[in-house]
Amino acid sequence: MTPRIPRYSKEEHARRGTEIYEQRVRPLVEQDQQGRIVAIDVETGEFELGDRTIESANRLVARLPDAQIWFVRVGHDYVHRLGRGGRRGNT
Repeated sequence: MTPRIPRYSKEEHARRGTEIYEQRVRPLVEQDQQGRIVAIDVETGEFELGDRTIESANRLVARLPDAQIWFVRVGHDYVHRLGRGGRRGNT
């Protein structure tokens, strides 16, 4: 497998991924996919769901071999967290 070369700065990659999630993906998954991982291609907006990052990434790459992937855990602020918190609305 050829390694993917990033086409965007970290900031632009994050901006695109977050925007796609909030505008297009979140309304489709927030209700019944809590805690699952979404892998989003920041160029096409295509996405896959899984219970682990590798699972959702593998599904997305199977369809889009050159995907530029952004991960989101449904209903959480972060995919992985250290310490307390992480759920939207909790402090």
